[in-house]
Amino acid sequence: MTTRTEATASERGGSLRQQHVTEALAGYAFVAIPMVLFLIFNVGAILFAFVISVFDWGIRAGPREFLGFGNFEDALANPVFWKSVGNTVRYTVIVVPCQMALGLFLAVIVNQKIRGQTFFRAAFYFPAIASSAAITVLFIYIMQPEGLFNSFRNVLGPLDPFGALGIAENHPWLGHSTTALESVMALNIWTTSGTMMLFYLASLQTIPRETYEAAEMDGANAWDAFWRITFPLLRPGHFFVATISVIGSLQIFDQAFVAGGLSGEPNNALSTMVLFIARQVRENVDMGFAAAVGVLLFFLIMAVTLVQRRLFGAAPTWY
Repeated sequence: MTTRTEATASERGGSLRQQHVTEALAGYAFVAIPMVLFLIFNVGAILFAFVISVFDWGIRAGPREFLGFGNFEDALANPVFWKSVGNTVRYTVIVVPCQMALGLFLAVIVNQKIRGQTFFRAAFYFPAIASSAAITVLFIYIMQPEGLFNSFRNVLGPLDPFGALGIAENHPWLGHSTTALESVMALNIWTTSGTMMLFYLASLQTIPRETYEAAEMDGANAWDAFWRITFPLLRPGHFFVATISVIGSLQIFDQAFVAGGLSGEPNNALSTMVLFIARQVRENVDMGFAAAVGVLLFFLIMAVTLVQRRLFGAAPTWY
C-alpha cells in the first residue's frame, strides 16, 4: 500500500514538473519574437553604429574607406558639434532638477486624500500623453512677438518681471538666440512633469502609513515628515526618475526640431546632439560621422547614468 502511494505521489510530482516545463516553454515561445526584434533593432543597431562609426559609410554603397578614429576626430574638431553638446548639457542641467522637483510636488499633492484626486492626477498627466509636435506648434504661436504670452505681459504693465530684465514687450522668444533654448526648457518642464509625477506617486505609495502616524505621535509636523521620512525613503525613486529624465533630456530632438528646424535656428541656439546627428544624415549624408556622434552620445549617457547610480544607489524595488 505504501509503495503504491509513493508511486502515485511520484507520478503526480513528475506530472507537475512536466506541466511547469510546458508552461515555461510556452512563455518563452510568446516572448521569443519580441526578444528577437529587440536584439535586432536595439542591441543590433547599437553594435552596427559602432561598426560604421570607423568607416566612410554611404547609404547605398556601404563602407568606402576605413577611417579608424577619423570621424571622432572630425566631430571633436567641429564647432557646431560643441555648440550642440553645450546646448544639450545646459538643457539637461536645468530641466532635470526642475522636472524632478515639479513632479515630486505634484505627486505629494495628488497622493493626499483630497476631493477630485482622480481628476487632478489625470489633468497633471495629460500634457505627457499629448503630441509633443502639436504642443510645440501651439507653443510657437503663444510665444510669438504678438502672441498670447507677450499680450499677457502687456496687461501686467510695470509688474512684468521680464520687462525689469530688459526684455522688450514684443520679444520673439523662440526667434532669439538668447531665449530660444530657455523657452523650450520651460515647455518640456511642463509637459514631462506629469510623467515624473506618476513615477514619484508609485514610489510614495510604497511608504507605510504607520511611519507617518508614528512621526505624528512624536510631534512631527508635515514639513518635518516630508524631509525626514518622505524624501529619504524616496531615494530609489529619485534614482529612477533622475535616470529617465537625464536620458530623455540628453536625447532632446522633437521640440527643438519643430521650433528651430534641422539647423537648430536661430544661430544654432536650438541645435542639440540628436538634432546634429539628424543634420549629418539628412544634409550631408555622412552616415559614419553621424554614427560617431551617436557613439559619443551613448558613452555620455552611460557615464551620467553610472554617476547617478553612484549617487542614489540601487534601482527601486517597485520597478
